[in-house]
Amino acid sequence: MFEGNYVAVLCGGDGKEREVSLRSGKAVCDALNEAGFEAEMLDLKSLAEVDEVQDFEGAFIAMHGDWGEGGQLQQKLKEMRIPYTGSGPEASYRAMNKWASKNLFIENKIQTPEAILWPEDFNIIVEKLGSDIVVKPSTGGSTVGLSIIKNATPEKIEEAVKFSEENYYSGVIIEKYIEGRELTAAVWENNGKVEALPVIEIKPHEGFYDYKNKYTKGATEYIVPAKIEDVIAEGIKKMAVQAHKVLGCSGYSRSDFRVNSDGKIYILEVNTAPGMTSTSLVPKAANAMGISMSDFVAAIMKMASCDKI
Repeated sequence: MFEGNYVAVLCGGDGKEREVSLRSGKAVCDALNEAGFEAEMLDLKSLAEVDEVQDFEGAFIAMHGDWGEGGQLQQKLKEMRIPYTGSGPEASYRAMNKWASKNLFIENKIQTPEAILWPEDFNIIVEKLGSDIVVKPSTGGSTVGLSIIKNATPEKIEEAVKFSEENYYSGVIIEKYIEGRELTAAVWENNGKVEALPVIEIKPHEGFYDYKNKYTKGATEYIVPAKIEDVIAEGIKKMAVQAHKVLGCSGYSRSDFRVNSDGKIYILEVNTAPGMTSTSLVPKAANAMGISMSDFVAAIMKMASCDKI
């Protein structure tokens, strides 16, 4: 357990999610200070700047995407022996790499939409996945570079792939689109046990839950806890805990799901450094359990360690 007090809140980065990360960093820093820590925001614009963390006793990672969430930052902190929040280098990489995590879900019988890696012949795509598909980067988050295509054509797919590659250069996944409700569940390690927080339903007022709808106040309705059947809520929570464990995550994580009209649950991905802004989902879920933002981040900070896989 982390027993220090002087904490660097790492945020920023140089990727597409920089502005959101800075907002998460500010919210976390304020909450840690409210909880009694001496916390300072550290805007990292490159991995080389991580050396500045040596002046602190520990680090709270509020980075989103790229090297800040995908394992490189975690590996550096591990080598520096600086206790940090969240998952270790290998688990962070597995969660960030959506193809790697999808294959782990399949191996462990956690239901996830069928998918293939681009490039692939159009006829094979439609034969395997149907004509309604999702095109998204293999890494990254905040739905940056993601497109939903109805009645796919070769031209629509090529356009979506180009859009994806303009945002991230790590490969493209084409996934079967699951029509249904969008839900999410966070988990945290409470007294050594991985526990799920209340399930949240996400209902954008327009379009799908893209970057704009995620981070524009009032653009999306969040129902906490989600008004769903108990069996579905428990199924989602169970899958979120399973995914956290299968990927080897630590501290906390948030998993995203789709549930179709038959009540089948599909996991989409796991976030190891989820957003912590005023519109973010993890703080909303914690609050629904009566846990304040300051108490939640304090608990996460106390789990900080540099000995994680």
